[in-house]
Amino acid sequence: MFPEYRDLISRLKTENPRFLSLFEKHNNLDHEIARLEGADGRGYSLDIVRLKKQKLQLKDDLLKILKQESADAE
Repeated sequence: MFPEYRDLISRLKTENPRFLSLFEKHNNLDHEIARLEGADGRGYSLDIVRLKKQKLQLKDDLLKILKQESADAE
């Protein structure tokens, strides 16, 4: 996720508790979705759709922080 921000992500995970919390929630949702979808990826339910929407919102929130921190560093 966001390879162009790899170094910034590493730094924020240690310096920014909010970023770390969002990052961990995103990763947990990713694992939960993969588990629910099954090994073949064919699992589907409204719960999975809801989790994917939550994951996307977290990703958007993470990107906002990354862009803000990147702009502040310039």
